[in-house]
Amino acid sequence: MAGTFLVRGFGFTYPFLPYRLNDLQLSTGTVSAILATFGAGWLLGSVLCGWLADRIGHRATLITAMTLAAAALPLLAQAEAVPALFATTFTAGIVYDASRPVFTAAIADTFPEDGVRASVNAWRHFAVNVGAAVAGTAGGMLAGPLGIQALIWVNAAACTLFALLVWRFLPARPPLRADSARSANYRTALTDRGLWLLLAASLCALTCAASLFSSMPMLMAEDGLNAAAYGWTQTANAAAVLLLSPLLNRWLSRQADGPKPMTGLFAVSSLVLGASMGAAGFASTTLGYAATAALAVPGEIVVFVAASDLLNRISPTHARGLYAGIWGTTLAGAVIIAPALAGWALIHGGDDLAAATTITVGALGAALAWPLAAVIRRARTTPALT
Repeated sequence: MAGTFLVRGFGFTYPFLPYRLNDLQLSTGTVSAILATFGAGWLLGSVLCGWLADRIGHRATLITAMTLAAAALPLLAQAEAVPALFATTFTAGIVYDASRPVFTAAIADTFPEDGVRASVNAWRHFAVNVGAAVAGTAGGMLAGPLGIQALIWVNAAACTLFALLVWRFLPARPPLRADSARSANYRTALTDRGLWLLLAASLCALTCAASLFSSMPMLMAEDGLNAAAYGWTQTANAAAVLLLSPLLNRWLSRQADGPKPMTGLFAVSSLVLGASMGAAGFASTTLGYAATAALAVPGEIVVFVAASDLLNRISPTHARGLYAGIWGTTLAGAVIIAPALAGWALIHGGDDLAAATTITVGALGAALAWPLAAVIRRARTTPALT
């Protein structure tokens, strides 16, 4: 929890990267492409860290990733040439969400009860959401006097501190035995129909969620609103997280304890995210954007807890890190798609088209939850072969 909050609370790089690129007078198309490159790195990093967590252990994976982050982020802060921006942004993406698949696997290994596991995941996502909101708020206040380059250096220092905390406090655990490692392979995972449906549904829902940190800054910049204004949207998001998380987390824990998978809640959260982030396309003031950021919070909280519940139900115990890493690619994919979709919509149809596409993507995520529920039900009722 502490490490998650640390890297998110000082994680200024991604939410303020659009403003850093805007300061370099780059075109909308170039900015969208560079942000999508960050997502491509995120995708690779998620799979790689999940794979490493099963093989070299949680502790070694986190220390390696955070050390790479401490080296790469200062290079991104100083880069100005477009090729250098692409290379450093891609590397920053690899390490940005490295801890998520590692902690997902660790929580699944530590807490066997569904309700307890859902509660722990909910509080972990609380740390993620509050940390991200703190980064947006503090970054918005500090971007003017310090500059965004300095904020990226601070992000690198936080990653260094996280690596030291992991080295000092996280116990070293041996990697999986060779026979287990061989069975936890991608061929098995990628033939899992339930995993594919969860990936597709999550990609849609999280594309809407990623709009808060990728598309929204682009929309606000188009409306002439600066980084400080964006910081206020994150303040509104943080306030909603603080208010709603204690209430929703307890309720979600009870839902996870039940026999039914949380596919219905996942569908509702996808619709909420699509509607709230779609409404950002109709906003033009700081207050309007802040309202949409707050309205997205119930969907944010529920979608991550519900997705974790569904992932735990379909993941083999010997491949939890692998499955978590593969699922993490949906976050990366969302980070790629959200700015690309926003950039395309702004060029071809303006704010109205941006709103319509986001709402449609959220609805598609909700629709995909139903065949996923059918697959999970069949898996539970089909007797295992011996």
